[in-house]
Amino acid sequence: MSAEPPVPEETPPVEEQPPVEERPPFGTPGPPLNRRNPFLLGFLFGLGLILAYTLFLGVRNAASILVLIFIALFLAIGLNPAVTRLRGWGLPRGAAVAVVALSVVLLLVGGLVALIPPLVTQTTELVNNAPEVVESLRRSRTVNDLVQRYDIATKVQGAVNAGTIGNALGGVVGGARLLFGTIFNILTVLVLTIYFMAAFDRIKATGYRLVPASRRERVALLTDEILSKVGAYMVGALAIAVLAGVCSFGLALALGLAYPFALAVVVAICDLIPQIGATIGAVVVSLVGFAESVTVGIVCIVFFIVYQQMENYLIYPRVMRRSVRVSDVAALVAALVGVGLFGVVGALVAIPMVAAVQLIMREVAIPSLEDR
Repeated sequence: MSAEPPVPEETPPVEEQPPVEERPPFGTPGPPLNRRNPFLLGFLFGLGLILAYTLFLGVRNAASILVLIFIALFLAIGLNPAVTRLRGWGLPRGAAVAVVALSVVLLLVGGLVALIPPLVTQTTELVNNAPEVVESLRRSRTVNDLVQRYDIATKVQGAVNAGTIGNALGGVVGGARLLFGTIFNILTVLVLTIYFMAAFDRIKATGYRLVPASRRERVALLTDEILSKVGAYMVGALAIAVLAGVCSFGLALALGLAYPFALAVVVAICDLIPQIGATIGAVVVSLVGFAESVTVGIVCIVFFIVYQQMENYLIYPRVMRRSVRVSDVAALVAALVGVGLFGVVGALVAIPMVAAVQLIMREVAIPSLEDR
């Protein structure tokens, strides 16, 4: 008989040892907090109120600086098409920004150079001729009738006794503070505008990266179109300012005023300032007119009253309709509402904001409603 092969002995299974749990160096974490705990809810609610109020105080305290930043960003967006055009001609971005910034500075300096000599000369002549002007007004029967009918003398005397002018300027110190504060704000806006123009592409790229990738291309196209509306608005505002300067130049020549070209430049530059700029230019020209004679001054006032009404209700809406493609009614209503809500800043962004809303409604909201 053949021998049977030996049966291999079964090795007992090796029992797996349970892993040794390492104790955390700072102890075992406890159970999570109960989110419905009244104490926790009250604490989080109070903390949220404190943070919201702190944020409100921060925004309120920095409101003036935030307004300057917003204006600088708006100007950078409006001037960016000029930078893009210069880059298309072969200039690097730094050189293109330098050319645009230098052009803006030259315009500002030219406005100051054109404003200061006529203002000083004509103000001196107006002060010297003040007795004659007052005497001619007293001899005018029409002026005397208006003074008696509306009791203008009593009102003027009450205003002077109340110290209205002194309270408005705050004395010499307040006037100097206002002057230096205005210069500081202009320089701040100018420097920030240059920085924003230099970093405009990087700012746009960073903003687009915050959008989900599936919608990034469409958002970029819509945003670029909105930014182009801002540039078109700047071109329209420049056209309106040039028209105001040309009309003022014709008025100065017709009346024989001194420094007609300088007055035209002042009116054009002031007309770029929303809400109050046209009034400032009209006051400057009217002062020069009163330095010549009372009749010339009154003609200047009447001319600018009529012209500003035409500009506000006829010229401005039509130019904005052609440049920004906003209807006359929308442009007029947007300008009035913007001034009423946010003052100068509201007037500055009203028309581009309406153009942006129309674009979003046409490209986003209406197609979404049609698909439902």
